Amino acid sequence: MKKDVVTIGDAMITFDPSHHGPMRYASTFERKAGGAEFNFAIGCARLGLQTAWISRLGNDEFGKYIRNFARGEGIDVSGVQLLDHYSTSINFKEIREDGSGKTFYYRHHSPTEALTETTLDELTLRNCKLLHITGVFAAINPDKNIPLLKRAATIAKDNGAMITFDPNIRLKLWSSEEAKRGLTELLPYVDVLLTGEDEAELLFDVHDLSQIAQACQKYDISTIAIKKGENGASAIRNGELVHSSAIPPKKVVDTVGAGDGFDAGFAYGLLNGWTLERTLKFSNAIGSLVVSVYGDNEGLPELGEVLTKLGERDFIER
Repeated sequence: MKKDVVTIGDAMITFDPSHHGPMRYASTFERKAGGAEFNFAIGCARLGLQTAWISRLGNDEFGKYIRNFARGEGIDVSGVQLLDHYSTSINFKEIREDGSGKTFYYRHHSPTEALTETTLDELTLRNCKLLHITGVFAAINPDKNIPLLKRAATIAKDNGAMITFDPNIRLKLWSSEEAKRGLTELLPYVDVLLTGEDEAELLFDVHDLSQIAQACQKYDISTIAIKKGENGASAIRNGELVHSSAIPPKKVVDTVGAGDGFDAGFAYGLLNGWTLERTLKFSNAIGSLVVSVYGDNEGLPELGEVLTKLGERDFIER
């Protein structure tokens, strides 16, 4: 049976501060788990999609925790291995009162270095409907991971899968020039581009959606969605341009993970054959739910929560 969604990438232990403000003044932290592809996989699984995640973790207590976390969410982790001689990556978060913040990474010699083209879980890649890749994994080790992602996309696409791609550019991991050069190599393999405005401008030197679509024509990218945060999101497919306003949360407390949740929602819409309008509205609702909860993935909702947010299902408190 084919998986609905497969993704490849790193996961880390995330240490969240116990109070807001500059991290230098934070003395206590709560251990959680995060990572772009990891969050995406959780988001998809909570929506009810059959999801698999391919990765490598350290054979340590943190690695075991992350793998068990993913397994508990219903994610297929048969493609996740725990490795000796590697430490599971970690990061520390700084959160300000408005929900914005910074992330400080400690992921040198990531266990994913041991994930190579020859050790890819090809059986899983041949049996999925959608493969999601991001620029975060590419940035960890560009010389190795970009060819690996090309290989994974080729296997999946040759077996009928759709390829979605979020550039998810982390300038703490590589320069803007390196990101543009490396991520442009992946575009010929992509069917659906899910990006922020700043990332699109870095990749294509334009920021208008119609101009981005024109720039993507040579790559045969069929669908482009631009995430605009509090300004909603826009998408274009086969000349159809759609904008969907943001759905305001009750309060923004932590913006991390909102983009990953949006991507999961968009994947759900693609797999269910929804219109662009329906897909954008659904994805925006997920983003709104994510930013109202502390943590990288704690706010990623189940399907019923999204439908309630959209007013399509009644909320019964007690």
